[in-house]
Amino acid sequence: MKPTHPGPLIGIAFVAGVLAWGLIQPIYGKVFIPWTAIPTMLLLAIGEGYSAWATKARIARKPGTKPVEPLAVARLAALAKASAYAGAAFGGLFAGFAAYTVQMFDRETPRSEFFVAVGSFVACIALVCAALYLEHACRIPKDKDERNNHD
Repeated sequence: MKPTHPGPLIGIAFVAGVLAWGLIQPIYGKVFIPWTAIPTMLLLAIGEGYSAWATKARIARKPGTKPVEPLAVARLAALAKASAYAGAAFGGLFAGFAAYTVQMFDRETPRSEFFVAVGSFVACIALVCAALYLEHACRIPKDKDERNNHD
């Protein structure tokens, strides 16, 4: 499995944002973004960030940590890759929704929906960053010196 590069993630977010912005126009008022998307994405980001931190220490064989099983690392790497792509796609959807509602910022309901969409977008960025960190943490050091210096 190759490392995830930011270019495709940005492309996915952009395409999802444009689609969301274009498709929301005819159905605005019938759909909404729940505020619960913000804590959900943030909890996922915290979980993946903590997993990255713990996995990195276990791979580096820091004192007081148990060795990690290779299959567990492979599963975490797959989770990280999937989370990065999903976070980019949902982030784009939230950005497209925010771009549409910012046009009606003088009205109360679209203004509150704008802030929920922006908060959800920021939470998605946090998820993508945590996922990329987890993916990086799953890399195996090449030699013993690198393993000891691996932070």
